[in-house]
Amino acid sequence: MAITPLKPGSPEPAAPSPLRPLPSGAPRDRLAQLYADYARFVAWFASRLLPRPDEVEDVVQEVFLIAARKLDSLTDPAETRGWLKTVTLRRAARLLRWKKVRARFGLANGFEANEQWIASPDASPEDRAALLELLATLDELPTDQRLAWTLRHLHGESLDGVAALLGCSLATAKRRISAAEAHLQQELRDD
Repeated sequence: MAITPLKPGSPEPAAPSPLRPLPSGAPRDRLAQLYADYARFVAWFASRLLPRPDEVEDVVQEVFLIAARKLDSLTDPAETRGWLKTVTLRRAARLLRWKKVRARFGLANGFEANEQWIASPDASPEDRAALLELLATLDELPTDQRLAWTLRHLHGESLDGVAALLGCSLATAKRRISAAEAHLQQELRDD
């Protein structure tokens, strides 16, 4: 099943209303219902963490492959969205770390962002350039700092929420965000 592409800056998709349990029966039917209810949300969340639509599609596929193995544990509809958010974050972090390893060994061209994907169609050329510069600078950060900063400043997560999603203490989340902010200020000020 394909996901309808989300436009840059699109609002967070609403949760299925009302939250409904997955149907009992064949795992395939249960997975299809889970996908129908949450694929747009997973794609939206991943698109705020990754700069390329092909990476977002890969993460969405991986998340639902993991969900297929965990269907029996997804019994509480109120917890499903949070679980999918956590799995999406972990898959995106894994992809970002892998890209850094590949770049370190000369197997990738470094930062690659699709300008059409990340910028609004009505953004000025200056705004597009600034956004690409910000994303390139974010790409220089260690993955944990990048994700902490992104969750806090692009997703508007509370500090407690950032810590919970990253599986770290509140103090560690604050340190990661602070380190990312210091790096961004230094790099963007120098340019």
